[in-house]
Amino acid sequence: MADSLLICGASQLLTLRGHGPRRRDSLSNLGLIEGGGLLVRDGLIAAVGTRAEVEKLPEARTAEKIDLGGRVALPGFVDAHTHLIHAASRAEEYELKIAGASYDEIARKGGGILNSVKRLRATTSEALKKRAHAALKQFAAYGTTTLEAKSGYGLDVTSELKILRLHQELAAEQPLEIVSTFLGAHVVPTEYRGKTGGTERYIQLIEQNLLPEIGESRLAEFCDVFCDRGAFTVEQSKQVLQAGRQWGLAPRLHAEQLSRTGATRLAILLRAASCDHLEHVNKNDIQALGKSETVATLLPGCDFHLGLKQFAPARPLIEAAAIVSLATDYNPGTSPTLSMPMILSLACTQLRMTPAEAITAATINAAYALRREKSIGSLEVGKLADLAVFEVADYREIPYYFGVNHCWMTVKRGRVIHAAKQV
Repeated sequence: MADSLLICGASQLLTLRGHGPRRRDSLSNLGLIEGGGLLVRDGLIAAVGTRAEVEKLPEARTAEKIDLGGRVALPGFVDAHTHLIHAASRAEEYELKIAGASYDEIARKGGGILNSVKRLRATTSEALKKRAHAALKQFAAYGTTTLEAKSGYGLDVTSELKILRLHQELAAEQPLEIVSTFLGAHVVPTEYRGKTGGTERYIQLIEQNLLPEIGESRLAEFCDVFCDRGAFTVEQSKQVLQAGRQWGLAPRLHAEQLSRTGATRLAILLRAASCDHLEHVNKNDIQALGKSETVATLLPGCDFHLGLKQFAPARPLIEAAAIVSLATDYNPGTSPTLSMPMILSLACTQLRMTPAEAITAATINAAYALRREKSIGSLEVGKLADLAVFEVADYREIPYYFGVNHCWMTVKRGRVIHAAKQV
């Protein structure tokens, strides 16, 4: 007989049920069931409804039972933009930023991404994996059940492949689902800088030495490029993403973070899964996104940590019918957080999103950004039983209590992977 689990007693069960990504008003439709419950069989959701409806099912009588005791339950968070594998913090740069140094100034002095590259190249796989394992436990403790992880701190053949292979190993060793993205075109590494044709030679390395191995070994699903000032141009980005597509890697883009480059238009042209950041999009970009299937993934943690006053224009994007998602952008330089609840708080206060919109953006729309909306992101029959349960009376309290972790339990594929310590 199949292993069954009855989860009941939620004061509010946010199902996010429905079809397709959520746009405009549908962003606020949480599919809320008061006094909700669900039945899980072999890690998949077998039934969803009120407690009375679910408990009267014959299978519920013999199922293992978890009573949520009036807490709020929702789909596990889907974090669609992280830089999981890195060697160390960049706390020394944090002080420089506080003193007034700009992102560009730090980068020109060999800091920023190149600082992380230098450290990662010198760090063993074992040490990197140990650090990532600790981070993944924290992701789960904040209610995240699926996350995207990028390479991009290696920027040579050996180190980039090392990161992508670690993604595979980590996915096999712990319960969170890891979606791997190749970000070899993060910035041009030091050894190619200041030399005639250096950027072109580095892109050639990506095309000839990295993408074939990544494609043949299926080390990544997506190919990402940092298309911005100080990184790669629109034409260079297009070249890398088209090369990645030839090896089966779907495109996504870091777009319009530091300046407007036209990266958003490129993402739409290439039917990219997502374009991320978007602090400097213009009105025409916003309207074009609203007519596209490319997800606008917003990363307010980055702007908050850098002390910037300009956040991505969430309200105009929502009003234009863009598919808006949220992610942590977990990385050592510009967003060292793994707390999706904190990102929800920033989305509400800084992006002026409602709590309902923010939750939708961090679940079903984020799942759509990873092309996994058919298996995760909502609590519906046939989908994975991925849940986050919060010790709050109302779902709006999840972003309301900023900087505080009220995640009481996290469930992945019907298995409890985090439970708060009971006092």
